[in-house]
Amino acid sequence: MTPEFSAPPTATYRLQLQPGFPFAAAEKAVPYLADLGVSHLHLSPVLGAVPGSTHGYDVVDHSVVRAELGGEEGLRALARTAAAHGLRLVVDLVPNHMARPSPASLNGPLWSVLRDGPASPYARWFDIDWEGGHGGRLLMPVLGGRLADELPTMRIEGDVLRYHEHAFPIRPGTERLPLPQLLDAQWYRLSWWRLARTELNYRRFFTISELIAVRVEDPEVFRATHATVLRLVEDGVIDGLRIDHPDGLADPAGYLTRLSQATGGRWTVVEKILTGDERLPRSWACAGTTGYDALRHIDGLFVCPEGAELLFGAYRDAVAPLADRGGDWEETVRQAAYEVVTHDLAAEVDRLVRTATRISERAPHHGDHAPWAVRRALHELLVRLPVYRPYAQDPWCAERDAAMLESAAEGAAAAFEVREEARSVELVRDLALDRRGGDAEGDDAADRADFAARFAQTAAALHAKSVEDRAFYRYTPLLSACEVGGDPGCPAVTVDAFHAFCGHLQENWPTSGTVLSTHDTKRSSDVRARIAALSECPEGWREVLTRLNTRTALTLDGPESDPQMAWTAWQTAFGMARPGAGAEPGTASAPRTCAGTDPYRQDGIAPYRQDGVTSYRQDGISFERLEPAILKAVRESALHTTWTEQDSAYEEAVTDFLEAGPCSPAAAAELAAFADELSPFVRANVLGAALLHLTMPGVPDLYQGTEREYTALVDPDNRAPARYSPEFLADVDGGTDGGAAAGDPHGFPDLSAEKLRLTAAALRLRRAHPDWFGPEGTYRPLHAEGDPDRHCVAFARADRAVTVATRLSLRLAESGGWHSAALRLPEAPAGVWHDLLTGRDFEGPSVPLAALLDRLPVALLVLSAP
Repeated sequence: MTPEFSAPPTATYRLQLQPGFPFAAAEKAVPYLADLGVSHLHLSPVLGAVPGSTHGYDVVDHSVVRAELGGEEGLRALARTAAAHGLRLVVDLVPNHMARPSPASLNGPLWSVLRDGPASPYARWFDIDWEGGHGGRLLMPVLGGRLADELPTMRIEGDVLRYHEHAFPIRPGTERLPLPQLLDAQWYRLSWWRLARTELNYRRFFTISELIAVRVEDPEVFRATHATVLRLVEDGVIDGLRIDHPDGLADPAGYLTRLSQATGGRWTVVEKILTGDERLPRSWACAGTTGYDALRHIDGLFVCPEGAELLFGAYRDAVAPLADRGGDWEETVRQAAYEVVTHDLAAEVDRLVRTATRISERAPHHGDHAPWAVRRALHELLVRLPVYRPYAQDPWCAERDAAMLESAAEGAAAAFEVREEARSVELVRDLALDRRGGDAEGDDAADRADFAARFAQTAAALHAKSVEDRAFYRYTPLLSACEVGGDPGCPAVTVDAFHAFCGHLQENWPTSGTVLSTHDTKRSSDVRARIAALSECPEGWREVLTRLNTRTALTLDGPESDPQMAWTAWQTAFGMARPGAGAEPGTASAPRTCAGTDPYRQDGIAPYRQDGVTSYRQDGISFERLEPAILKAVRESALHTTWTEQDSAYEEAVTDFLEAGPCSPAAAAELAAFADELSPFVRANVLGAALLHLTMPGVPDLYQGTEREYTALVDPDNRAPARYSPEFLADVDGGTDGGAAAGDPHGFPDLSAEKLRLTAAALRLRRAHPDWFGPEGTYRPLHAEGDPDRHCVAFARADRAVTVATRLSLRLAESGGWHSAALRLPEAPAGVWHDLLTGRDFEGPSVPLAALLDRLPVALLVLSAP
């Protein structure tokens, strides 16, 4: 292929590659995806990974394209086929970490370090603290028990030490030593896996010891780990990049600058999670984020603020949680942060304590900071940071982050009982801000730089683990708000806030990514859209829960009960329920093991053809899909069981509850009946969110399958291999009623067909008119007259295309509908406004919403020549 720079994507489509869906399978999907209207295929990581990996983030070899996916030739063949259909490739890149695989020989650089220690040419690759205990050895926490108990299971085979599935190199010259002495003579220390929490001396990804951090801030390491990808960029095989977890890097801004220079400025987005009013640093050489900030603003539009408060009341009455265990959002976050920073991240904090103590001891006037006080100061400061990490060394962020750290330091100091001991907070604050490093030299300068970077990296790991992976599973009044980048304590977003966010994107980051569903979302966008509808009928949900508990003969007040888990399970089950499903065989009453040989049925997806369109709709509530999601929820919440300290009796009780409760025929019928009542309003949420996502500023990224109705829970449910049928789009072009007349066997509108038609129309419009939706375009909010409660969300792109969506549609119906509300369209000298979703024409300058939205709760208008 010849290198050629292309314009930014108009839309990307995420494919989750794995052995069950390699490059060849993606190649077969290209004609369909090109017809759908995207401009780029977005591929999950493609470099060498742990064999069998279903995600590819566990990289073991940067020098090759993964053979299980088809190797480099398979990737090049996919790029050629894509190019023939007008598509290009965006690839997910993992710069922060590599896998610590079993056997370790799968990771060649790590194998070299284990064999030769600091003398290895790859020693600079990994973030290892060789002086952090263990006699200058690298801790390998892989043993199932204590070393003395595991010795009999180890054996030496030549120059390799084997332990079950693990294999480690033997340091040259030590092969003939007796096993105990041989172990002591290695550059690594084999240990019980539980020691990783407190004794680990290498940086890892969050708290996952099987992922070892890579020092891409080193130019040599950057070149070596990026050579293959950069060669493929230069050859024109790869046209854009998605950067995984930049907060884990020592210097994200510096990394992105180096990457942009190496790629010639190719379109690149970063998986940066923004919280609250935080903005992406303008100094970063990228197009923007992967889009979780857009997800939060779109989802929040469909949450009723008053109803969310009432729903919290129902939650409080049913669950009665303690304030810091799910009863109050801020207190729940703070408590979770304390737990993670003192327990899960103990090794990371200890390294910071050692570094800060060394710096303090070198000071001309020693501060007498006891290690325990420095540790306490770190704990108190870290748990008070409201964002994932500070960027105090970045000039663009310095003033803001300095103020944030100052505020956190005030609270941290107040937590000390003895005022003089709180001076350790000042030390930690100043080191995090790198304030005392101006005159530092040699080891002191290196330690100061290391502390500032590592403090920020630890802050990011803490925020991710305590908020995303703990507080989100404890504070659960409205599960749709418990999503990456979300704010469960304030889940609703006003129309004005949404428009302000879109205006900011158009002005500052017009080609930033936007998403609704990803491989990491805890619930797909359609599940969240269903759950969000509960904020419009909180009392109805309270009544449903009462009936469910009665009809399924459940008592939630016994000593073994967990009402918090039950609330999560019932709400999750409703998110998976579908209208008219009832107690259909093979769904709610399914056995604990998947049966049958049909691949779609195995995935919980049943094919059917209706109104000329073949759909693959998830069956709804099934034990096979609900059980892993709820078990993950209770382990992440860490209130009764965890991943490492599993309470088998409790987890069995959870399983029994799911079978007798949400997955029982009686519950399925009750939930289906409630889904029937809310079906029109869920439909408005699903279609509204989809249309806003596809037409707002930024580059929309569609996760595989989400162009149709897609109800999926957290991984592994949302990472099933993608499957496509050539019939998906066969009749879309011929349907001009937006699917309004379509229906499924139960008499409900075929939401899959409607969503597919909407998606194709919006994507094709973006591709045909990139000047309307890209950096050269404009974004103008439109407001409906006679709509005081702002049920209409509308905006114009370049004054040539108008998006209209209905929000809080149940509240709208309760008030009697649109009445005389009308939308004033952009002024046009001539022409009519054509609705791409229904095929109808409307004349301006004002259109009654009752007429515009009588068939669908959304409209996509394009100004047509007279």
